[in-house]
Amino acid sequence: MEKEQLEKDFAELISDVLPEIEDVDLDAQMEQEYGINSISIIKLIVAAEHKFGVEFTDYELALDNYSTFRNLTDLVYEKIESLD
Repeated sequence: MEKEQLEKDFAELISDVLPEIEDVDLDAQMEQEYGINSISIIKLIVAAEHKFGVEFTDYELALDNYSTFRNLTDLVYEKIESLD
């Protein structure tokens, strides 16, 4: 999967899982700009696991690991690439 396509798909996933976020900026600070909390990040990660066929470790579920959606998108991309 191309990284650009993944970013588009991930932005759509964010809007689907967190409908209060309409215009997704992958580089915005998640907590400050969008009010993302630990429950929101887990919901998003679970949805990403299902949509993209990847698995996150328990350590990777922590909100502290991600400051932007791009951090999370990059990790999903790395996981997809490692499957090939």
